Amino acid sequence: MTRINILRDVPIPDDLRVRRALSAPHLGPRILFFSGGSALNAISRRLKSYSYNSMHLITPFDSGGSSQELRKAFDMPAVGDLRSRLMALADETDLGQPDIYALFNHRLAKDGSSAALKSEVDAICAGKHPLIKAISRPMRRLIQTFLQNFAAHAPKEFDYRNASIGNLIIAGGYFGHERELEPVLFLMSKMVDVRGTVRAVIDDNLQLGVRLEDGRSVLGQRQISGKEVATLDSRITEAFIYDPKHQTADAPLPASEIALPKRNRKLIRQADVICYPPGSLYSSVIANLIPAGVGQEIAARNAPKLYLPSLGRDPEALGHSLADQVAAILKPLQADLHTPVPASRLMSHVLCDPSIAQDACDEVTARHGIPCVRLPLARQGEPKYDPEQVCRALVSLG
Repeated sequence: MTRINILRDVPIPDDLRVRRALSAPHLGPRILFFSGGSALNAISRRLKSYSYNSMHLITPFDSGGSSQELRKAFDMPAVGDLRSRLMALADETDLGQPDIYALFNHRLAKDGSSAALKSEVDAICAGKHPLIKAISRPMRRLIQTFLQNFAAHAPKEFDYRNASIGNLIIAGGYFGHERELEPVLFLMSKMVDVRGTVRAVIDDNLQLGVRLEDGRSVLGQRQISGKEVATLDSRITEAFIYDPKHQTADAPLPASEIALPKRNRKLIRQADVICYPPGSLYSSVIANLIPAGVGQEIAARNAPKLYLPSLGRDPEALGHSLADQVAAILKPLQADLHTPVPASRLMSHVLCDPSIAQDACDEVTARHGIPCVRLPLARQGEPKYDPEQVCRALVSLG
């Protein structure tokens, strides 16, 4: 196969490309996102109307909510953000699998008794709960097997409050596939006809930490994000990954020992567009950029590489100007390279809603040589992106 590099001017939105994608989403562009959390789910849900080929590398380092209960009980990576993205990309029409979708999205009560909540899980395992009874037999049996694997390994003191049934099913499949996430994510994708590819950026059970400007280290995603605990009061200067069983903040895992799997390297090589999307700056975006190989693969790919900064308040971006956010994203990518490259090889453009000040955009270009493209991407009067406008812009670039 012979490859040539072509440069072209792109109108945004490109009405022809948008119409083409809407008419044939199975041929839609391969847009790759490095993300986590729920910030991208609304955009992902709309994007599946334009492309069945989007690719999502998700951080497995969440240490809060029901995901943390599974991590403590089963010594496994966090799966809540993975399940959430699978559901955002699932076929929600009657032609899909609405009964399976309903089960995967079901959550147990926040305030039920342990006995009552466990009884509900047992009823699903036994095939007696209405949600599992609604599923046809071949799929029902496979799901029951996953849940029975979960029940067999769950400690007696497991906290079922607010647990996602989908997360429990993934945990059971994880054990049933020799503690590997990829096979069970693949099976779940097929069960609900996911319109895209969703993978953990790495499969290992590791944690995220950050260093602050005042010299402190903060360990665990839950302590960083400012959603379940008090927000940080000092600027983040660096993120790192560590193994709590063997490492400390003073001696985290070198990035060279955290390798991006070959299957994920291949996704980057296939991408028509690479996007650093809105979300918590360090725990949702930068966490995915730390493993060895990410920077090398991005630098080698000739494709638009876009940063779509968060519009609302991000506690993790305390003290960060827009140019500082760009620098924080570039830092782990440059560290992965044997020879430094121009910043534009790692991030070609910043897509900015006009609500972001022109001065902030000018600073990005002055410091990093990266152009900012100002587009009306936000919802009217809200610090949130309009999924339709974002999808039209991304598809135009693909």
